[in-house]
Amino acid sequence: MAANPKKIWLLRHAQTEWSVDGRHTGSRSDVPLTESGERMARDLNPIVSDRTFDLVLVSPMQRTRRTAELAGILEGAEFDDNLLEWDYGDYDGITTGEIRETVPGWTIWNGTCPGGETAEQVAARARAVIDRALSVEGDVALVSHGHYLRVLGATWLGMAPQHGADLMLSTGTISVLGFEHEYRTIIHWNQLVKGMTKEST
Repeated sequence: MAANPKKIWLLRHAQTEWSVDGRHTGSRSDVPLTESGERMARDLNPIVSDRTFDLVLVSPMQRTRRTAELAGILEGAEFDDNLLEWDYGDYDGITTGEIRETVPGWTIWNGTCPGGETAEQVAARARAVIDRALSVEGDVALVSHGHYLRVLGATWLGMAPQHGADLMLSTGTISVLGFEHEYRTIIHWNQLVKGMTKEST
């Protein structure tokens, strides 16, 4: 079987005040980028802006829209609610440390979010996005959020969504999914722009 050259590019939005503070910033909180975040997003531009994507999908939150805009891939993009961050329910806007004051040992991966989504519900949205990405012939770019993209990465590999715990993902980074022959692979993960060149991708 011939190698499949298709790649799915994942851009996590750049820095926000809440990401710096470690607050769970879910689908209910629409916070802007910081000044540093704006610089981070601009740094993505030389790597992605002149690439040809058959499809660009962006979470509709302002932090993802602005990241896509500064990266140079917002024009012609589609907003897709399936790319929204995990709905943290009652835990939106608070930190893991604060949650552990009442739920010792809690993590997003082993716990629940009262009034929010389960890991399996997030994975179902990720599968829908993957199916859409695979329905077009060329490369695809997805601009989304940290926990969501970690679930999507695990889902891409056929793993349970809880394995997103193994896929650390920083703000303002690029990850690339692809194939080795017929097998789904991770080509790059959690790459800062300074660690990438056009030739390496």
